Amino acid sequence: MDALADLEAYIDRLDGKRLAKLDQLIAPQLKALWLPDPRNKPQCQAYHSRADLMLYGGAAGGGKTDLLLGTALTQHTRSVIFRRQATDLGDLEERLLQIAGRDGWNGQDKTLRRDHRMIEFGHLEKPGSEFTWQGGLGHDLIGFDEGAQQQRHKVQFVLGWLRSVDPKQRRRAIIGSNPPIGAEGDWLIEWFAPWLDPNFANPAQPGELRYAVTALNKEGTTLWLDGPAPIVFETETRYRLATSEEIAANAEGVVTPLTRTFIPAKLVDNPYLANTGYRAQLQALPEPIRSKMLNGDFLAGREDDACQVIPTAWIEAAQARWTSVPPRCAMTAIGVDVAQGGDDRTVVAPRYGGWYAPLVTRSGKETREGADVAGLVVKVRQSACPVIVDIGGGWGADAMAAMERNGISCVGYMGLKPSVGHARDGKLKFANKRAESWWRMREELDPGQDGGSCIALPPSNKLKADLAAPRFEMLARGIKIEDKDDIRKRLGRSPDEGDAVVMAMAEGSRAAAQVYRRQNQSASRQSQANVGHGEAKRRIGL
Repeated sequence: MDALADLEAYIDRLDGKRLAKLDQLIAPQLKALWLPDPRNKPQCQAYHSRADLMLYGGAAGGGKTDLLLGTALTQHTRSVIFRRQATDLGDLEERLLQIAGRDGWNGQDKTLRRDHRMIEFGHLEKPGSEFTWQGGLGHDLIGFDEGAQQQRHKVQFVLGWLRSVDPKQRRRAIIGSNPPIGAEGDWLIEWFAPWLDPNFANPAQPGELRYAVTALNKEGTTLWLDGPAPIVFETETRYRLATSEEIAANAEGVVTPLTRTFIPAKLVDNPYLANTGYRAQLQALPEPIRSKMLNGDFLAGREDDACQVIPTAWIEAAQARWTSVPPRCAMTAIGVDVAQGGDDRTVVAPRYGGWYAPLVTRSGKETREGADVAGLVVKVRQSACPVIVDIGGGWGADAMAAMERNGISCVGYMGLKPSVGHARDGKLKFANKRAESWWRMREELDPGQDGGSCIALPPSNKLKADLAAPRFEMLARGIKIEDKDDIRKRLGRSPDEGDAVVMAMAEGSRAAAQVYRRQNQSASRQSQANVGHGEAKRRIGL
C-alpha cells in the first residue's frame, strides 16, 4: 500500500513531458494506445463508468476529446465521433494521429482501421445528414464532441443505431460538451436533469447511474425511473411495469430502461492544460460565457420563458422565506390533487395563512379508493379547515364524497369552469377557473405588491419545477394557461404538487373566508367585505 502511494506521489511530481514519456513506456506493456491520466480523476471515472449514455465535461479544458478518442481506441471495435460541421473535424484528426499514428488512417474518409478496430469521424451539419448514418452494422460507441452544438433530433436519431453484432461487446454513447451558449443545446439539461436542472425533484451525484426511458410523444420526453425494471407504455407518456410473462416472451412493447450519468470536469482537473495559461484566456471571456466555459455552469445566463406564469425567482424567494416552524394561526385550507391508481401521486397541501406545511404525498397505488384519500386528509387536517379537492379529471369525486361522509367540509375544484374574476388590475379576465387560480398564485408571490409577498413554500425541487412550468397566453376571452397535458409532456410527469398548492391558495382563501363569515355573523359589513385583509386576514390566516 505504501509502495503504491509512493508511486502515485512520484507520478504527481512529473511534468507533462515526462508523463508523456511514461505513457509511451507503459502503453505497450498494457497493450493500450491511450490511458486516462490518473491525476485527472473525472476522466478516469468517465473511462470506467458503466453508463449507457454519459455527458462528460461541462467546463472547457476537461479532457473531453481525449476521453472520446481514448475510449474508442481501447474499449470499442466500431466507433463514430461527431462534430457539428466538417471543418471542425481537423482537431479530432490531429489529436487521433498524435495518439495512434498514421498506420491505417484514411484522410479522405476520415476513418482509422487497425486490427479489429474502426474509428470514423462524422458531422451532422446539413439538413438530413443524420440519415446517412442509418442502418449498416451500426456502432458500439457513438460520441459527440461539443454535443451542445448539435441539434437534439439529430443526436436522438443517430443514437438509434448504437448496436453491435457481438453480444459481448459493450455499447455506450458519450457526449462531451461545454454548456450551451444559446438555446439550441438546452436539450442537454432535460436529458441530464438529475445533475443539471436545479428544479429536478431528486438530484443525482456526479457519476451516479440513473435509469431513464424515452417517451413515445413527438418531443421524445425523458422519463426517469426508479430502477432497471422493464416497462410497457399505456399512452405516450404513461407506463406500467412489464409483467414477468411479457419480459420472458420478449413481448413487443416492452421497454428496457438505460442508464445515464453526468461527470463534470474542469480545466483544473486536466494536468496537461491547467498550467498553460488557458485559464487566463477563459477568464477574459464576457459573462455569461465566462461562467459557462470556466465553471461548467449550464444555467448561467438562462432566463425564464417570456410567458412563464410565475417567475422562478419569486418561487425561490418564497422557499427562502420558509422555516420549519408554522405561524401562530389556525390551518387555513388544504389543497388535494387526487391520483387513484396509476403512476401519478396524491398530494395534500396544508397551509397556515401564507405558510405551507411540507406536502404530504402518496403514490396513486396507495390511494386507489376515495376512502384512502379521505383517511390521508383526516390525519393532516386541523381546525376544521376547508378542503379543496380537484374533481376536474373525475378522480377526486370519490375522495370528496368519502370526506363529506366523514363530516369534512369540501369544495370541488374544476379548472375548466368559467371564471367571472379579474386580475388585481381590474382589467384582465380569465379564460377559466384554472387560469384564475394560477394567476392568483402569481399575484400572491409578487414581491412588488405592497408589503411584499408573505408566501412561504417548503423547499421542494419538484414543487419549484411544478410552479415554474406553466405558460400563459392572452386570448380575447382572457388569460389562458397551457393545458395540463402539455405541461406533463415537458416535465415527463404530472405537476401535482404545484396544482395542490395553487388550489390551497386561490380556492382555499375563498373557502376560508366563507367559513369565517358564517362563524362571525356579528362582524361589521365592512369587515366582511374586506375579509382576507387586516385583522380578518390574521385570524383566518389569509
